[in-house]
Parts: sequence; structure tokens; C-alpha cells
Amino acid sequence: MKEIEFRIDRRSGTAAYQQIILQTKQALRLGVLLPGDRLPTAKEVAETSAVNPNTTLKAYRELEREGLVEPRPGLGTFVRRSLAQPQAAADSPLRGELVAWMDRARAAGLEPDDVTALVASVLEERYAEGAATAGSSHSRESEELK
Repeated sequence: MKEIEFRIDRRSGTAAYQQIILQTKQALRLGVLLPGDRLPTAKEVAETSAVNPNTTLKAYRELEREGLVEPRPGLGTFVRRSLAQPQAAADSPLRGELVAWMDRARAAGLEPDDVTALVASVLEERYAEGAATAGSSHSRESEELK
């Protein structure tokens, strides 16, 4: 059984309960947490992250509303379903390519904030277009390579 340890950044401008939700969803997407895994109790999160237990409970209630976790009285809160896709797994080729790209970005002198801004801009550009536009853009790139 895997466990997650939440890291709360009080300077981020994002509420602590939202950080717990985002970190849980990320762990679900990456396959770090799987159905049946237990989330840390509100008391455990309070001890490790100095977060009020009610903050954790608020996050868990939201995750429960989304059908991602389920409370089991006396036992804790457990993962109900995964968000993982094989293409995003720790051993996927796409992740390997991303690691190589990150290494090149770091070697080029980019700071984490530079990488975040660059990734966010490309992510917005590529995913905002929608699948149809992305496909036609890919076709144009293929034509240009010929």
C-alpha cells in the first residue's frame, strides 16, 4: 500500500486544501496512488504539514464528491479510482523524453520558473487549439518536413 506525503507551499497563493486536492490528483494520474490505497489521516497530515485537520477533511470531501476517494469509518480514506494512463506512467517513453528535455533545459540555464512558464505556454497553445486543429497543425509540420 502506497502513501503520499503532502507538501504545502504557503507562499504559492493556492489554498492548502486545494494543494492537497491537486497533489492527490497528480498522484492518481501518475499511478503513485492506486485504488485501495489509504490516504494519510487528517491527523497525520497535520503532523507532517502543519495543516489544520479540517483543511485536509475539506480536501478529502471534495475528492469524495468527485468519486476519487471514499471514507471508511474507523479505517480512513481510501482511493476509489485511478486517473492514471499508461502513457503517463513512470516508465513510459513520454516521461523519458520529458526527463531528457528537462535535462537539456537545465543545462541551457533555465530556472524552474522559466521551465514552468515555457511548459505552461506550450500546453495552453497546443491544448487550447483542440484535437482537430492540433491534427491539422501536425499535418502542416509533416508537409514542411517533406
